[in-house]
Amino acid sequence: MKLLNKGAYLRAGLITLITLIIFNIAGANPAYAVQKKAADTSVSAADVTFTDIPTAADSLAIRKKQADSVKKTEAAKTSKAPAAASKTAEKPKSLWQIFIEGLLGGFTAVILPCIYPLLPLTVSFFTKKSGSKSKAVMQSLIYGVSIIVIYVTLGLLISIIFGSDALNELATNGIFNIFFFLLLIVFGISFLGAFEITLPSSLANKLDANSDKGGLAGIFFMASTLVVVSFSCTGPIIGTLLVDAASKGDRLGPAMGMFGFSLALALPFTIFALFPSALKTLPKSGGWLNSVKIVLGFLELAFALKFLSNVDLAYHWNWFDREIFLSLWIAIGLLIGLYLIGKIKFSHDSDVKYLSIPRTFLAIITFAFVIYMIPGLWGAPLKSISAFLPPEATQDFNLSAIPDGSDSSSAAAPSAAIPASIGERKYAANYTRIKTKGLDAWYDYDQALQVSKALHKPILIDFTGFNCVNCRKMEANVWSDPQVFSRIKNDFVLLQLVVDDKAELPVAEQFVSDYSGKKITTLGGKWSNLEAQRFNSNSQPLYVMLNSDGNLLKDASGAEIPTSPANYDIASYLKFLDSGIAAYKK
Repeated sequence: MKLLNKGAYLRAGLITLITLIIFNIAGANPAYAVQKKAADTSVSAADVTFTDIPTAADSLAIRKKQADSVKKTEAAKTSKAPAAASKTAEKPKSLWQIFIEGLLGGFTAVILPCIYPLLPLTVSFFTKKSGSKSKAVMQSLIYGVSIIVIYVTLGLLISIIFGSDALNELATNGIFNIFFFLLLIVFGISFLGAFEITLPSSLANKLDANSDKGGLAGIFFMASTLVVVSFSCTGPIIGTLLVDAASKGDRLGPAMGMFGFSLALALPFTIFALFPSALKTLPKSGGWLNSVKIVLGFLELAFALKFLSNVDLAYHWNWFDREIFLSLWIAIGLLIGLYLIGKIKFSHDSDVKYLSIPRTFLAIITFAFVIYMIPGLWGAPLKSISAFLPPEATQDFNLSAIPDGSDSSSAAAPSAAIPASIGERKYAANYTRIKTKGLDAWYDYDQALQVSKALHKPILIDFTGFNCVNCRKMEANVWSDPQVFSRIKNDFVLLQLVVDDKAELPVAEQFVSDYSGKKITTLGGKWSNLEAQRFNSNSQPLYVMLNSDGNLLKDASGAEIPTSPANYDIASYLKFLDSGIAAYKK
């Protein structure tokens, strides 16, 4: 079948495919657009067991069902809460972020030994078979679009099979996090060369046979053969992308991640078909391709540790401390550096007779990063990576100083003693591992109201989480500022409510939410329900300032909202805190 003789059908097919892809992007709607829709697209509720944070679509359905109930509850609580709600809608990770990560993963996959050598072979095949440059370009374009369709379909199937509810459980669910940890360990060991993850050879042979049919179908089967044959290299990257997108993104995250990945994978085939002479400028295949796999294998092992840390914190195992995490990262970094300079060699590696310029620079960067992490073993804040590490409170040996707020403009009077009738801090034993050094937080809403009345101070609620990357970033980069630290310590009753705590509530305290209709059985579920029902938010960190009667002083602030006072800017956060103090004094 000749492609040009089928021009009308081919053009129609391409237009249809491209239109579908464009609509997929447009319909995916980045998180910024979600913020414009106010409360209707932002409210969620906690799950029964796993303290889920539903997507905007799920929240919309809940809001529709519970509208009357919410209005009554809000009216009884505070007249200002709806205003705050419109400013607190934010996705844990936007679709554009997932797309860019997929794009980077795809470009990385291109330089792996399963794909890179196929570039000149495939382009030469199209050039010779077609007989003209225009046909070669058209065939390579169809080839690239076929790759995109295959991978996007895979991402959509992940979302359809598991559903949005299941995908949203992944972020804090212990079983899933352990599974992901083990999965990434397997991927890392595979990249290191212990074994190859491959799909059945019979599948590859069948697809390869179908590729001889010619025409549009033949090219599609050629693309399918590439996907199957290269799975030993792309599988770990695809798996990592899907895990991250599913657990931290929108329910369309897996499809968007696969779109970015496949687009980066398909582009070189089309570009080199347009400019075949450029193939001569590509570096020749060799041992450096395997080096890329080895380095990625080490990075997979490092990335896997984050999932293990998530489970350790949420389920109070208390054995994966910050220095253990850092020690493992330092060891992995040293191994990468030594491998890059040729001091470590695997059985399938070629000899490194001399250091190339890229290897030299990568080795310098790796060793510098290792040196940067070492002081963290003694409590250095390591602000640039603190969001990915276990909290500083998990450090057994910490020499870091408490921020000195003596130069703060805050003029708080000495606090009165806390009445003995308030009792011990409820649930405090659960949160010693996320406690900010020098700050004495409370962890129960009703108890914080009592303390606020006794001390005559406003309440600062910090809706946070064990696995909240942005919370750790705010604590390390903003709360560590002496003036901010002084305001929180001296002028507020700090109330930290951890929405992903898996600790079971006593049976007498378990309840069915009048907001979501679900039974709340965990402590984290209780606070997640409060955040969604009262403040119309499902994101963390969320900062809310209340007076002693529980009334809102100022609009709530979330660190991931571009217009928020708490968007990782110290000066803005200080103004936010000062506005609450001023409102309380009035």
